[in-house]
Amino acid sequence: MTNPGLAAIIDVLGLPADARVNTRVPKKMLAEQGAPTAADRRAIQDGIAEISWIGALKPNTIGVRHFADEARDYLEIAVIAAAFRQKAKLPRLVELIHRAIPYPVLLVAGLEDGVAVSVAHKRRAQNEAGKVVVEEIVGTGIFDPLQATAVEQAFLINIAIAKQPSRDLFALYEGWRVRIESLAAARLTGAYAYSDEVRVAERRRAALEAHEKLMREAALLRAKAAREKQMNRRVELNVEIHRLEADAQKALKEM
Repeated sequence: MTNPGLAAIIDVLGLPADARVNTRVPKKMLAEQGAPTAADRRAIQDGIAEISWIGALKPNTIGVRHFADEARDYLEIAVIAAAFRQKAKLPRLVELIHRAIPYPVLLVAGLEDGVAVSVAHKRRAQNEAGKVVVEEIVGTGIFDPLQATAVEQAFLINIAIAKQPSRDLFALYEGWRVRIESLAAARLTGAYAYSDEVRVAERRRAALEAHEKLMREAALLRAKAAREKQMNRRVELNVEIHRLEADAQKALKEM
């Protein structure tokens, strides 16, 4: 991978030598495994310049035991790096890559203006043996690790494999999700902090979802108020906007 942003992220992960794979993934294989439509196959062909399997995190490569319960079986975590072309359909391609690979994936997607790191837990499909279902994709959004802000620098310091929980592969993978969500919170609060305690992570997750919902509703009402001709109705809308914004500020304090 020649993308310096991608290389920077791979470097801070601190992959052990035994976990290194460094194998190029053919786009044709990706299209066959994870592209349900012709449009998706075109998006892969046109939007991805290169995709590589960087690392395989398994019990015998990183010394962390596998995880299995009634819904999941985490035998391995795949570290994947993809260099995207500038006009790539980023959200859809990220989804397709997560869907194409049966293992949980730490995906580092690189564009000309930065990188985006994402994870997505997977569970067994209930009605199809051998199939997995991708749950919510959680990502950092695009940022430049070579010119990182203070909160982004804190995130980069804390995504090394050695700094993730090591109870099992599920806990390790969840550690990355927690740190990505902590970055999202830090971009709102200005301070990066994370905890692998389940209660704290769930509270932050709920606060992030609530804040996003409230701000989205406030933006819709703000647009509606701008179009409103009746003064009394505009006042009512502004009162509701202020209430939503106040509730959003309360959500910030839960992060």
